[in-house]
Amino acid sequence: MDSKNGYTAIPKNGFVELQLHHTNNHNHDSFSDDHLEFKNTSKSDQEIENGHINDNDDDILPFIVENSVKKNNGSGGISGAVFNLATSIIGAGIMALPATMKVLGVIPGLILIFLMGVLSEVSVELLVRFSLLAKAESYGDVVQNALGAPARIISEICIIINNAGVLVVYLIIMGDVMSGSFHHEGVFDQWLGHGFWDHRKLLILFIVVVFLAPLCFLEKIDSLSLTSAASVALAVVFVVVCVVIALIKLVEGRIETPRMTPDFGSKKAILDLLVVIPIMTNAYVCHFNVQPIYNELEDRSPQKMNQVGRITTVLCIVIYASTAVSGYLLFGNDTESDILTNFDKDLGIRFSSILNYIVRVGYIFHLILVFPVIHFSLRQTVDALVFKDSGPLLQNRKRSLALTVVLLALIYLGSTMIPSIWVAFKFTGATTAVSLGFIFPSLVALKFKQRGEVLNNKENMLAWLMLILAITVGVVGVIGNIYSINSKSG
Repeated sequence: MDSKNGYTAIPKNGFVELQLHHTNNHNHDSFSDDHLEFKNTSKSDQEIENGHINDNDDDILPFIVENSVKKNNGSGGISGAVFNLATSIIGAGIMALPATMKVLGVIPGLILIFLMGVLSEVSVELLVRFSLLAKAESYGDVVQNALGAPARIISEICIIINNAGVLVVYLIIMGDVMSGSFHHEGVFDQWLGHGFWDHRKLLILFIVVVFLAPLCFLEKIDSLSLTSAASVALAVVFVVVCVVIALIKLVEGRIETPRMTPDFGSKKAILDLLVVIPIMTNAYVCHFNVQPIYNELEDRSPQKMNQVGRITTVLCIVIYASTAVSGYLLFGNDTESDILTNFDKDLGIRFSSILNYIVRVGYIFHLILVFPVIHFSLRQTVDALVFKDSGPLLQNRKRSLALTVVLLALIYLGSTMIPSIWVAFKFTGATTAVSLGFIFPSLVALKFKQRGEVLNNKENMLAWLMLILAITVGVVGVIGNIYSINSKSG
């Protein structure tokens, strides 16, 4: 360490270094990416330098997470963490982005994709920072430490609703694409004609049992790093195909001029605008998986996790912006809420049918590989909420298997009852997604500031900005959704 910066390397049982920064101000503890500050204690500097620190002295080590002192035991590298975090983000939400672009217009749509990505990354960094101060092992832990047990229960219910809703959406998309829907022909129908595969519920059940269950039974999220890498690669293939097709048609002059700004010409257009913005907030929610990924990060540190978050954010912004624009350019006002269903017709270029199959089948495999990553945090959260006094889930294989079976059964039933992904995303985006991604992280940061932890002016401003924007988006989205339902029923 650079001694002139006030750092002192201290061995801790041979596993971890603690960096101490001595200042004249002993009024509070503070943590940042660059240094750690501790309360003044009766321990002498010589005792600390010799490593004589009482393991049970919480005042000296206020934010070392239990069971995380052996940092080098983490099994996941940065690349695996990036893939797992990116997989938590890039799921079915990407399929709704071209439809949001149709409503918002290209310019506001791109601005929102960038803004939501940056704010989401900031909230992840705040979450990592204060999870260490809270000795947190999960999202619920840091929320409880800052805001109390009732807030933890609310946050865990939000995770359960959000993740279960997302997994239901995945199954809906798989059924729509492979078996077809009322307005679109499925892949199997185009390949083989009509048959037993037209029974959508049966097909989804087959996918759950044969493909999803084996992956969902895995107990560590790092075990999914390779499948996550494959899922990101498949998402990139989807984006590249969309962009190439859009560029070809653009050069040939066969693409209609896209709308650059929102349409305010009718009540329906304004209503669509109100309900579509929460869908954009849904696109970046990954916060429930931040702590599990951090826990398994090799030689973990806040700096390394922040690097993971920044790389992931840049990757997701590029993929989202490319998909939203190219998808909207390809299908214009005919863009469906699930753009995959648009790829059942002739695209007007060579090898159109082959490209259609590549896009749809490739993305179905992407969702199959994403599914267990989202399910992992769902299972962990349900266990923490229902079996909080029963010990770690990793130590009880039978409970883990039983939870997995029950959750998969409930998710399957949900996929047979919810009509479309647009319905699911409108409500989760306006409620659970905006709460997990922005409201809870900003409240946690502001609460820790009240306790004396340092937030610089930029962090304080961003925390308040996230909180105000999130509450506004949530309230407007819920009101818009309710009004939209009443309008249709009337």
